[in-house]
Amino acid sequence: MTKLTCIALAMGAALSVFAVQQSAAADDMAGMKMSPGAMSPAAASSKSVLTDAEIRKIDPASGMVTLKHGALENVGMPPMTMAFKARDAAMLKQAHEGDKVKVRVENVGGTMTIVTMQKQ
Repeated sequence: MTKLTCIALAMGAALSVFAVQQSAAADDMAGMKMSPGAMSPAAASSKSVLTDAEIRKIDPASGMVTLKHGALENVGMPPMTMAFKARDAAMLKQAHEGDKVKVRVENVGGTMTIVTMQKQ
């Protein structure tokens, strides 16, 4: 056998061992329910991040709040002015046009929804 053939066979064997080890590790964790990024400290901290915003309009009939907001990193939205659904009516009762707030917006069932709103 040539040196190149020996090297190719050795690399193939090493890759096979690695694949078997990875498969065994995956089987060991098969029963664990973890979302992607669950082990990442950055992912955990981004879940609690609030964004600065200003309330521009409140429409109690539709449950919508128009915000001029900073970047909503968790949903990939740049700064803009946009209307969002409020998660519950209590948010609308406590808010007034012109209020400076901190918000958390999430995609809930395909609708961008304010899930947290705190007055500044």
